[in-house]
Amino acid sequence: MSALLVGYARCSTDQQDLTAQRDGLTMLGVAPERVYVDHGLTGTNRERPGLREALAACRAGDTLVVTKLDRLARSLPDARAIADELTTRQISLSLGGSVYDPTDAVGRLLFNVLAMVAEFESDLIRLRTVEGMKVAKAKGRLRGKQPKLNRKQEAHLVSLVHSGEYSTLEVAELFSVGRSTVYRAIERQRVAAKAGPAEASSRR
Repeated sequence: MSALLVGYARCSTDQQDLTAQRDGLTMLGVAPERVYVDHGLTGTNRERPGLREALAACRAGDTLVVTKLDRLARSLPDARAIADELTTRQISLSLGGSVYDPTDAVGRLLFNVLAMVAEFESDLIRLRTVEGMKVAKAKGRLRGKQPKLNRKQEAHLVSLVHSGEYSTLEVAELFSVGRSTVYRAIERQRVAAKAGPAEASSRR
């Protein structure tokens, strides 16, 4: 049986697109049906279904293909764990077209160096994000997640639901929010209404 190329692609958030990575893997010779993906999972999360499937699809002599190392791992321990598995199973690794053989001492050294660089870049991004948040907070621009509706809008929304003329779905579409937002608004008003008489009686 001839050696196969097995591709793996990953993006950290659901909003990101995997098209560029898929196209890159195709250019590197990977057949579309042999590409495994993880959507919305960070590289530091070792529990990635797509990666498990990609590794399971590889046999001795095959090559696992990724466009960049940071798509495969973003920490040195994770990269080493993957390298150990590839070495044990005699699987080569292709990073953007450069093939590294984990069973070879030089290939393993180069792979570890690249893993250290990927971890360093990940740490830098994390530090820049924290510093950026601190600066924004100091300037008063970071206020946390803002509510989708203000108090008047929420009160109007609840009144429309209670009127019986509109369904929950219709009200949600009218205010461009999800039904869960409508349910939370109704619950908040119910709790506030219940707390009102209790507070009034406690002041007597």
